[in-house]
Amino acid sequence: MIPMLDIKRELAVIGDEIKEEVNKSLNSTQFILGPNVKEFEEKAAKYLGCKYAVGVASGTDALHIALKSIGIKDGDEVITTPFTFIATAEAIVYCGGKPVFVDVDEKTFNIDVNKIEEKITDKTKAIIPVHLFGNPCDMDRIKEIAKKYNIKVVEDCAQSFGATYRGVQTGNIGDVGCFSFFPSKNLGCYGDGGMVTTNDEETYKTIVALRNHGSFVRYYHEMIGFNSRLDDIQAAILKVKLKYIDECNRDRRSVADLYKKTIGNVVGYQIETENGINVYHQYTITSEKRDLAIEALKEAEVASAIYYPVPLHLQKAFKDLGYKEGDMPVAEKLARTVFSLPINPYLDDSEVVVISEIVKKSLS
Repeated sequence: MIPMLDIKRELAVIGDEIKEEVNKSLNSTQFILGPNVKEFEEKAAKYLGCKYAVGVASGTDALHIALKSIGIKDGDEVITTPFTFIATAEAIVYCGGKPVFVDVDEKTFNIDVNKIEEKITDKTKAIIPVHLFGNPCDMDRIKEIAKKYNIKVVEDCAQSFGATYRGVQTGNIGDVGCFSFFPSKNLGCYGDGGMVTTNDEETYKTIVALRNHGSFVRYYHEMIGFNSRLDDIQAAILKVKLKYIDECNRDRRSVADLYKKTIGNVVGYQIETENGINVYHQYTITSEKRDLAIEALKEAEVASAIYYPVPLHLQKAFKDLGYKEGDMPVAEKLARTVFSLPINPYLDDSEVVVISEIVKKSLS
């Protein structure tokens, strides 16, 4: 069996180092906002090149708290993509805002920057570009639009830790960056975890308070906040894995290159954004006959997945927004044709070739 994610192989390589750091955390008994959280935040901020990084309980919380920190409230509109995990739009609703969806680019799978301006109204307060599957968005154009209309940019970097645009890390380009450390992520912990990044001191202070019941000083509460703190044990794990993130991302890119070379032209590919470096959180390809490939992979005990089978504008949860089938034709087409193959730093070249041959044979 070849799984999508192989944490057992990861543990075979760096497990002893992780266990050592976890044991140190256990022995310290400082589990809530302990020393590992502070150390990881500092190391992550340095790696990303930003001034501030704040650990929170999940990637979803990171988005929610980021939007709250920039003042998103009832009635505000926030533009984003319909082709992403629901957390991106959920976070807007949590704040009382309204998600406004813009169709995606068929090549990059990211929000189509040429369609953003037509959706901007006097209620638009922010844009959430999602660096889907680790592929950075066209941030030059997005920032240009945001500046023109005086709106904020909240980067959804849940899948893009280590990806760069014009040499700058994602999460350090917009006003706020949001990361997930779900176990499957390029930088993943062994539970839930997330992080918010910014270069603005006031925004940082608000994020720090929001994650801890609106408090800067214990038992004194400046605002209504949340219980959303990164666990010290998870921070200890992330601190170890951060040391290897560049190496792991290089390995992912090598796997991606080999897939493309060996599968050939029987499928469509996500195209890397100009000036961007994709870190391939998922290796996602397209085919009108994807079911044939998925069945063949299943028979060979090779995992595959569909991210995402129903775009957000057609989800029942968002029916009140009034979208209908046909409103986002590119996202809808991708939902019908995409499928993802196993990709991780510990995948052997021989396994990549075997998977590629199964896909190629099933679709030829």
